Amino acid sequence: MMRIALQSALILLISLPALAQQPVPTATGRLVAEGAEWELLFTRSAPISGGLTEGPAVAPDGSIYFSDIAFGEDNGMIHRFDPASGMTTVFQEDSGKSNGLIFDSQGRLLACEGSGYGGRRLSRYNVANGERETVAEGYGGKRFNSLNDLCLDDQGRIYVTDPRYIGHEPRELEHRAVYRVDGDGSVIEVTHEVSKPNGIALSPSGRTLYLADHDNGTDNIDPDAEKPTPGDMKIYSFPLGSDGLVSGPRRTLVDFGSESGCDGMTVDSRGRIYLTARSLARPGVMVINPRGKEVAFLPTGPPNQHQAETPVGLPSNVEFGIGAEINVLYVTVDKSLYRIRLKASGYHRQYK
Repeated sequence: MMRIALQSALILLISLPALAQQPVPTATGRLVAEGAEWELLFTRSAPISGGLTEGPAVAPDGSIYFSDIAFGEDNGMIHRFDPASGMTTVFQEDSGKSNGLIFDSQGRLLACEGSGYGGRRLSRYNVANGERETVAEGYGGKRFNSLNDLCLDDQGRIYVTDPRYIGHEPRELEHRAVYRVDGDGSVIEVTHEVSKPNGIALSPSGRTLYLADHDNGTDNIDPDAEKPTPGDMKIYSFPLGSDGLVSGPRRTLVDFGSESGCDGMTVDSRGRIYLTARSLARPGVMVINPRGKEVAFLPTGPPNQHQAETPVGLPSNVEFGIGAEINVLYVTVDKSLYRIRLKASGYHRQYK
């Protein structure tokens, strides 16, 4: 009954002035449209704790679907933001701990379901009726660790990342890897030359795979292990051959060092990569060119929060709109959804 009441309340919806808005630094620079500012669209009001918003995905009608992930046994939700009305409604009350989302060329919503009481699978929704089906749930007869993020190639094949950050479920796979799910449902390992694969994107040409290594050193996998030590926080690029598999050596484009690195990412029509940097020293959307040079930065939170009890303004994922909003960047930050207009156009191969 609580969830039914909650859904009704969200459909009536939250007026934006009532949202608990947190201060977001002004975004400036050559990529920011004149007069553009961060606009708060949604902040969680559901009676769930912990977690964050994640995985914004633009639908064929221009609406934005995004995950709201909670800690514990609550399985999280998927919301839908309608740019025309400014309203956010609940699309799925039990998302299976969905994280990254994307729409395919047929208008179906693909979701990475994680661990910690989640589905640990790649699922697919018919958004017209809400029906969900399993696309893939493992590799080599073993269940995925905890699917995190995904992207598509020109053939509609699905690249997914499978790290493990939380979860009580026994781990079955040796590696935290990147996989490709083909149209026939077969699953191929693309690479495990990564510590904890997180955000993922393909270049507009489809010949380069971009990957975030976000090793925070925690996974709750081995209760007898000593306190984990954080590992690599880097952005890699991998060349892909005509078969869609890695065809050459890995390159490091960005090394965040001891700072927390990138979570999700996307690309624009000129091939620039938009990285959601969760660094306490400098949280925001870092924009780099294909060689790894920073060309812009859009702060989403105050800098130098190392001493803060609860850091704010940490972005998790990013997505461009389509149509009239092709140059609008949507970003999930903390437990909220924001957008800003840029002098750049998003690239969505599934809509080409």
